[in-house]
Amino acid sequence: GSRDRSKREAAVELSALLAFSAINNDDKIGLLLFHGAAEEYIPPRKGQRHALRVVREVLARGNESDAPTAGSRRRTDLAAAIEHCRKVMHRRAVLFVVSDFLDAGYLPALRRANRRHDVVAVLVNDPRELEPVDVGLLCLEDAETGRTVVVDTSSAVWREEARALARRRLETLERGLRSSGIDLLQLDAARSVVEPLVAFFRMRQTVRTVRRRRSRRAREQAAGGSLRNERRVRR
Repeated sequence: GSRDRSKREAAVELSALLAFSAINNDDKIGLLLFHGAAEEYIPPRKGQRHALRVVREVLARGNESDAPTAGSRRRTDLAAAIEHCRKVMHRRAVLFVVSDFLDAGYLPALRRANRRHDVVAVLVNDPRELEPVDVGLLCLEDAETGRTVVVDTSSAVWREEARALARRRLETLERGLRSSGIDLLQLDAARSVVEPLVAFFRMRQTVRTVRRRRSRRAREQAAGGSLRNERRVRR
């Protein structure tokens, strides 16, 4: 991360909050940890002990070093992790996919998963990815390949190109999720995850309420139409 908290730490905090929420609501909670692909899977279950196990695993992963070793470098395969989750989870569930989505080819897997589950894409962003600042020469390392590159952040041209690339990436993700009927929750790694999560749940509740009202109104209108048709037939 570019500030006091990394994207991994923000993802860990969110996952722990979801687990504690499951405890309060007596819901089932499960966990799939992935990097190159699926690494550890804890099937959904109820109970405080089980939820606390999920929290422990999440916190343990958050305490790992963000600096990869040569042997631990693996290309992120988000599609493979989603497919694994889809195959092992047979009952419908709310599926939070927490990632920075710096990958390609995962959208078809998200769509397939969303046919059975209620998929929520949680995008964790670092503010410096969206708004790079002038800090002079900066050495950047690809965490998956180890490849390094030196960039001149004092260049206004470079900063604008970086902003444009980040905007295009975000717009492509938003467009793909919207066309697939998948909700998107965006988190800033430098800020609290609580307020966006609460606002998201409130938004979802409002949408459900509106849909229920529309559905009830449609049923009432259909029933009224059937009754009018029946009266016409009797006459």
